[in-house]
Amino acid sequence: MDSIGSLLKETRESSGVTIEEASKDLNVKEEFLLNIESGNIGCFKDIYELKGYLINYAKYLGLDADKLIDEFNEYMFEYTSRIPIKTIEKQAKIDAKEETGKIISPYTRKPRKYSRKYYIGIYLVIIILVVLAIVWSIRQITVGNTKTNAISYVNFDR
Repeated sequence: MDSIGSLLKETRESSGVTIEEASKDLNVKEEFLLNIESGNIGCFKDIYELKGYLINYAKYLGLDADKLIDEFNEYMFEYTSRIPIKTIEKQAKIDAKEETGKIISPYTRKPRKYSRKYYIGIYLVIIILVVLAIVWSIRQITVGNTKTNAISYVNFDR
């Protein structure tokens, strides 16, 4: 990664572009460009975000972005292939424990937040409210055991 960063820095300096100008033109923070040029990839949250910055920066400087990304991919492959599988599995287990407090499998169902009794209670309350609303509306329509209709509201004495 140091060779990629130094290539970008040398190209930028030889073309007479300052880091501030590049930052402004690319709409990227100066710190990101400085970290790329110095080879600090650990400060980026996402590797795909870093690749996007590399592509845009290479194109901006007139370099072959595809060749640069191929070199970056080779570097990342070499870097990640040196990490033992047991270390990766151990870290995955630690991450899973931190999230739920226990090891989970992607094949298990997530526990429900509330029990079924809670949901049944909510449904019963809703049904009771709907029934009460229907009974109330029927009571409003009927006036003292005589049903009213639309015709009774029309005044025929004109």
